[in-house]
Amino acid sequence: MLAFITRRLLQSLFVMLAVSLIAFALFRFVGDPVAQMVGQETSLADQQRLRTELGLNDSVLVQYTRFVSNLASGDFGYSYRTRQAVGEMILARLPATLELGFVSLLISLVLGIPAGIYTAIQRGGALANTILVTTLVGISIPTFVIGIFLIYFFGVYLGWLPTFGRGGTVTLGWWSTSFLTLEGWRALLLPALTLGIYQLTLTMRLVRAEMQDVLKTDYIKFATARGIRYRSLYFHHAFRNTLVPVVTIIGLQLGGIIAFSIVTESVFQWPGMGLLFLDSIRYVDIPVMSVYLVLIALIFVVINLVVDLLYVLIDPRIRVANSAATGER
Repeated sequence: MLAFITRRLLQSLFVMLAVSLIAFALFRFVGDPVAQMVGQETSLADQQRLRTELGLNDSVLVQYTRFVSNLASGDFGYSYRTRQAVGEMILARLPATLELGFVSLLISLVLGIPAGIYTAIQRGGALANTILVTTLVGISIPTFVIGIFLIYFFGVYLGWLPTFGRGGTVTLGWWSTSFLTLEGWRALLLPALTLGIYQLTLTMRLVRAEMQDVLKTDYIKFATARGIRYRSLYFHHAFRNTLVPVVTIIGLQLGGIIAFSIVTESVFQWPGMGLLFLDSIRYVDIPVMSVYLVLIALIFVVINLVVDLLYVLIDPRIRVANSAATGER
């Protein structure tokens, strides 16, 4: 087990180094940050002095080495646009994005897993077919279109929910949460539902496909012949053996929700990291863009590491395979 964790940690380290190189190189070609920071009346000498202060005149190797060492030490630099510490800007926006992602994932799991099990068991039923057609429509419509429709229907037409912003929040240390106020929950529902609908469809269809495969296996047929109750057969034996791919998609969904919530945050003006990233692109704020990309990669790496560890706990065969591989070495 220790060797397995060590191997995964080393792989994660190489992934983060590769992402840091991509982040460093990619955003060096999006524009001149100095031109965005100064006015037209600024002299060329002042612009050159500012480039020197920012380290933009150093060699690429020196800049990359400084970038990686600063990230490793937790020094994310300062925004070119606001001159604020990038770490403080990220921390201020992180709670909004994480809470939005958590509620969206919860919606997709609470609705998607039971729907997947039901449609797998009741194949060909009228309700099962209705669910499949409805979710197919949901996955075919772009996220921003779903968001605009929800804004119009629940916010404009019915007037039940707010259409932008985060609503009321409560500050707990550095964390500002929407979970402790009614207005915060009301503001959270529409963007969370917008993100959750697409993830719900993926979860339901994956659970359905895996359940159908498991129900065709010999041990399920044997258990049915022995007279095991259907509730135990479906939820204890069959569903348990679908958990490995389901855990995988859940982990990827959480990372994907956080990474790709940019459009939803823009539609609802949700003050999260996605909206911050869009603003940084508009003003060529390279430090914010680079740190955002590295942070998203770190979230995916951590989630994948947790998923790998859950594999070992869920499926004993993976434990045995890892132990055997370690023993052979």
